[in-house]
Order: sequence, then C-alpha cells, then structure tokens
Amino acid sequence: MKAGIVGLPNVGKSTLFNALTSSKQAQAANYPFCTIEPNEGIVPVPDPRLARITKYIPPQKVIPSALTLVDIAGIVKGASQGEGLGNKFLSHIREVDAILQVVRCFEDSNVIHVSGKVDPLTDIEVVEIELMLADMQALENALPKAERAAKSGDKEAKERAEAAKKCLAHIQKDQPLRTLELSEGEAKAVKSFGLMTAKKILYIANVDEGDLEGKGPLVQRVREHAAKVGAGVVPVCAKLEAEIAELDEADRGEMLASAGIAEPALAALAREAYRVLGYQSYFTAGEKEVRAWAIPVGATAPEAAGVIHTDLQKGFIRAEIYTLEDLEAYKTEKDIRAAGKLKVCGKDYVMQDGDITHFLSNV
Repeated sequence: MKAGIVGLPNVGKSTLFNALTSSKQAQAANYPFCTIEPNEGIVPVPDPRLARITKYIPPQKVIPSALTLVDIAGIVKGASQGEGLGNKFLSHIREVDAILQVVRCFEDSNVIHVSGKVDPLTDIEVVEIELMLADMQALENALPKAERAAKSGDKEAKERAEAAKKCLAHIQKDQPLRTLELSEGEAKAVKSFGLMTAKKILYIANVDEGDLEGKGPLVQRVREHAAKVGAGVVPVCAKLEAEIAELDEADRGEMLASAGIAEPALAALAREAYRVLGYQSYFTAGEKEVRAWAIPVGATAPEAAGVIHTDLQKGFIRAEIYTLEDLEAYKTEKDIRAAGKLKVCGKDYVMQDGDITHFLSNV
C-alpha cells in the first residue's frame, strides 16, 4: 500500500511526512521546491485490536500493518506543462495507490504561500486541474495506439481502447476520473494508463494549534467540498504532530494530555488513509507474534494467505478462523474450538475485517 502526500509548496507536506514517519531530519526550508526527490517512509497503522488479542495470546512481538508514504514535492499552476519541477513530480504521483492532499488551513505571515493568500479550495482546484490536464495529455497520447491495437479484434485491446475514449470524454468535461463509473475490465485498463485523477483522494487539513478539531471556517470549506466529491477529511496540526514525534514515548502522553487530545492526529490519519485505499486487516496470533495483515476489502482466504507467502496461496487447503469477540468470550483458542466457534473456511470464503486466522497449506 502506497500513498503520496501532495499539495502546493509550503502547505506543510514535508513537516507532516517527517511527523508521520517519526523522522528527525531537518525541517524543509521556507521556500518552494525544497523537496527534490520523493522521500519514502513506512507508517504503522494503529489498531487497538492488537492489544486486545495480546491480552489472551501474549506474543514475543506485535506487528501492526503498515502504509508506505511518499513525500512528493509541491505542485504549482502549470505543473502539467513543466512549470516548477512539473512532470517529474507528476510521474511520482502515477506510482502511488492513493493521494493524500495537504491543504493549508491556517494563517501565518511567517510562512510564505505560493499564491499570496490562504484559500484551501483554490489550492485543491490548482492541484486537481494540473492532474486532470496531465491525465488528458496521457490519454490523448495513448488513445491512437490503443485504437490501432483494437483493430486486431483482441477483446482486451478493444476494451482498453473503449476505456481510454470513455475516460478522455469524461475528463474533457473537467471531471476527475475517480467520479467515473467503470466496469471491472475498464477499471483494469484504466489502471494500466497510470491516470492520477482515477486514484482515491483524502484531504488533510493542516490546521494551527487553536483549531485541532478542525472546526474553523477554512476546514469547514474543505469538508463541504469533500462531501460533494465523496472524499474524506482529516484535520492535523502538522507543527504540533512534528513536536510530538520528536519526543520520547514516555513524554508523548504528557504532551497529548496538555493539548487535550487522546492520541496523535496522525494515528487517525493513518487509519483513514488505510480505509481510503480500500484495505482491511486480518490477524495471525501465536506465541512468536501477533500480527495485522493488510488485504483489499473483498479478498478471499487464499488471497489473504498469499499476503503472508505466495506458497500459502498456491497450496491453500483451508483457513481456520475465529473472531476477537470469540477470543474475549472463551479466552483461548482451545476453548473456542471446543465451543464449536472455530470456522473452517474454503477457497471461496471472503475475508472479514478482524478475522483471526490460521492457514493450512500443502506447500
């Protein structure tokens, strides 16, 4: 799972990235294009269910699922035509699975805004337009080749050409491709084009310390826009979160309490990014480790086994599954089995969020 942090210059992307990945690198300078190459970091996805499992199955280690974040340099108006560092950054966005757009929702005369004023909806519009223009260019370039291939009569080639035409017509109406309904085959074809506006998006409202819950007017405008386009919004004070990330674990709780928050906002952000990507977790639990595994919603038991190792999927025999509620009620796997609560599932079983699972394989 890989998500790209995008936005205009100086909206707090790198500060947020450093906080999310607990990076102690020097903060980026206060001018555009300070991020030249995309930095990558791994972020654990907090899941309180792990602690509940370990209460009954104490392991040697606990491993949450993880999300890869890519810090992509600021996009400016004209990026699709090469302005700023233009197409170089757009190519980095093509490689991620979802977009996390940071929008500035705070006033600070000491932090330069590239357009001279703080307007989160204008920021959103600038990025969206540049991504649409880049996608339009990509489709216009790809369509002739797709149409030539379709003349062979190959079913996939024809579907690819039709999908390209459908997408181009939609984006020419100034509509991002994530708002276009596609069949499974069309969606597969579109994915091969690497189109950026087809990716799911989450807006991160970067707020100041006086609006940690994101109740201010700037964030409300972002929420209203997100509701119209079916996107999520998470308010985060990147500055505060960066300070929290710099602290030792023992001191973090004290700072959170003084700020009046139960957990770092970045925990909520990681979980929401996970959801936006269309993932859920199942668990494996034993003496060596209790671990969360990320799978797409709708994955079957063999596909879930393949996340651990491809051999488990190839040689899949069955999955033995119980729930966290079963564990809390019966205390041990042995008693869950004795109570007849252990489900034996075959290849067609669709995994549910929170399943605690053992896989049996002949490989």
